[in-house]
Amino acid sequence: MPYRNAGREDLPGRRAVLRALPALGGAAVLSGPLAGTAGATAQGAAEAVRRAAGPIVKPLPPEVFIEHGSNAETRWEALRDIGYHVPNERFFVRNHTATPLIDAATWRLRVHGSGVRRPQEFSYAQLRAMPSVTVDAAIECAGNGRSFFATQQGEQASGTQWRLGAIGVARWRGVPLGAVLRRAGLSKNAVDVMPSGLDANYVSDGQDLGRVRLPLPIGKALDDVLLAYEMNGEPLPPDHGFPVRVVVPGWVGIASIKWVGDIEVSTEPLSSPWNTIYYRFFGPGYPDEGSAPLTRQVTKSAFELGWEASIPAGRPYRLRGRSWSGRGRITRVEVSTDGGTRWRDARLLDGGRRGPWTRWQITWPDPRPGRTELLARATDETGAVQPVTTRFNTMGYLFDAIVAHPVQVT
Repeated sequence: MPYRNAGREDLPGRRAVLRALPALGGAAVLSGPLAGTAGATAQGAAEAVRRAAGPIVKPLPPEVFIEHGSNAETRWEALRDIGYHVPNERFFVRNHTATPLIDAATWRLRVHGSGVRRPQEFSYAQLRAMPSVTVDAAIECAGNGRSFFATQQGEQASGTQWRLGAIGVARWRGVPLGAVLRRAGLSKNAVDVMPSGLDANYVSDGQDLGRVRLPLPIGKALDDVLLAYEMNGEPLPPDHGFPVRVVVPGWVGIASIKWVGDIEVSTEPLSSPWNTIYYRFFGPGYPDEGSAPLTRQVTKSAFELGWEASIPAGRPYRLRGRSWSGRGRITRVEVSTDGGTRWRDARLLDGGRRGPWTRWQITWPDPRPGRTELLARATDETGAVQPVTTRFNTMGYLFDAIVAHPVQVT
């Protein structure tokens, strides 16, 4: 099992939890019941929610983030030299609606359905009293890199036009989802587990699609999925799922439901808009109903460098970056400083650790004046190599081609 540091700790005081929330202009987190479920009904886990003034609570300084409406993309130059884990204040934000502010004292996690024999409700205190584990995991939007379908391949995909900043790696602490399911008397006939968030219902083209939710096969749910309540050693910030979120290592970010309040376990396959009308490949060459639902992430690379960055000419310059894959460890990264004519191997950092991404560096010995494109090409342990181009899909999911990063040498 990939978890580590199993242990047991006491619930922190309520004041400690509230201190972890960003400043909210002096406003307190309100209390009071509000029902929420996996479906469109108004039953389920009790919560106390106040809606933030905007879709995102934390500050979004422009030198760190590119704002995309209710989403915020991390600039890669803001990750240079910050270490393996992305600090909470620099972690990208993907919201379907707006960040809810939830009172942990009245929050409940409801576990129910035909796949459990003893439906349960867990309080925040009860969840934190269970044996905990810690895991390094990436959260990455399935649309990360979507803009390059248009800018590099001439095919416009719908959705937020991310470059490569819709990913972050953090150290998450919480309770294995399997432990919670077993306390509810998991049936041997269970096939799907569907966590649902407590953010507002998502409305698209006038249609109310309900709470954000996505089924997981029972095998994945019992393998390495975490119900996380800490991020990088602190209680989850509101934008990242406080009080509890799901973390699904290696899978597309939509599987890692934030603000989870309801988990349905079923002996029959489950579905939601997020694995039927979204998060499949649609477009030329795909069936009308789309591909199978998306699961694992693909191989990507990014330079820790600003877009259209200025590089000094005539002296060695150290290029740094990160590569990752949902399929396994990165084993090789090649870099070209002349648009792909010549390639050299970068040095992999972090002692070859097995983690969600790999940092690397390479020295550009003699940058010549002018505009050029930097390329990075990663290979993972399954042998998957980033291609020059990747197959188009209308929603722009899982772009894994080599990205041409423009720089100006002066």
